[in-house]
Amino acid sequence: VQLQASGGGLVQPGGSLRLSCVVSGSIFAIEYMGWYRQAPGKQRELVSSITSGGNINYADSVKGRFTISRDHAKNTVFLQMNGLKPEDTAVYYCNVDLKTDPYLVGQEYWGQGTQVTVSS
Repeated sequence: VQLQASGGGLVQPGGSLRLSCVVSGSIFAIEYMGWYRQAPGKQRELVSSITSGGNINYADSVKGRFTISRDHAKNTVFLQMNGLKPEDTAVYYCNVDLKTDPYLVGQEYWGQGTQVTVSS
C-alpha cells in the first residue's frame, strides 16, 4: 500500500490550496481517511478526517476554512484549504486505515507529507 500526497506549496495569507492523497496497492476497503499536520517544534495534530460512513471531523482551528472530501472510486482524499493563515504552515500528512483483505483487521498507513507554507 502506498500513499502519495501532493498539492502543497507557498501561498500568501488568505490564499487557497488543495491537497490530494492517492492510495494505491492491494486495497479491499478504506475505512478512514484523514489529514494531519506537524509544524516545526510541535506535535502532529489532526486537521480533518472522514470515515467510510461519511462522518467528518475538523480541528477547531480549521472549521469553516477547510473542507475534506473523498473520491471512493479513485481511493483519493482531498483537503480544500481556504483562508489560509501563517499558523497553518506545516507539513501535511495523509493517513488512512484500510483493509487489504476482508478477513483481516484494518491497518494504518501514512503518506510522505507535503509542505504548506503560508507567508507574505
